[in-house]
Amino acid sequence: MSMIVYGEPGKRTTRAKKAGLQFSVARIHKKMKETFLQKRFTAGAPVFMAAVLEYLVAEVLEITGIQTRDLAKSRITARHITLAVRNDEEIDILFDKVTIAEGGVLPRIQPELLKKGRSSSKSHGAYKVETLV
Repeated sequence: MSMIVYGEPGKRTTRAKKAGLQFSVARIHKKMKETFLQKRFTAGAPVFMAAVLEYLVAEVLEITGIQTRDLAKSRITARHITLAVRNDEEIDILFDKVTIAEGGVLPRIQPELLKKGRSSSKSHGAYKVETLV
C-alpha cells in the first residue's frame, strides 16, 4: 500500500492542495457559511463547490481567450468576455440574467429594421456619391 504525500512531513497541507484545486476551499467554506441558512456542511461540499467554480472560470477564460485571439488582441477585456459568453449556447443559458459591466451588447440588426426592395436610383435626401475622374 503506497501513501500519497502532499508536502513535506510535519507541514500543513491545504484542502485545495489535497484536492488539486487553485480556488481556496477554506474561503469558499467560509462564504458558504455566511451565505446559506445552514451553518454546517459535509467536508466535501466546499471542495465540490470550489471544483465547480474553478471549472466554470476555466471554461469562460478558454472561450474568451479564443475570442480575443480571433479579434487579434493581446488583452482580455469585458467586451471579449461578453462576446464569448453570448456566442456560446450553453454558457449563455447560465449567464442569462447576468450583465457584464463595460461589456456592451452583441452586434445585431433586427430583420424588421432592414428595408427590403430599396432601389438605388432614388436618393430620398441621401448624399449622392460621385466619382471624380
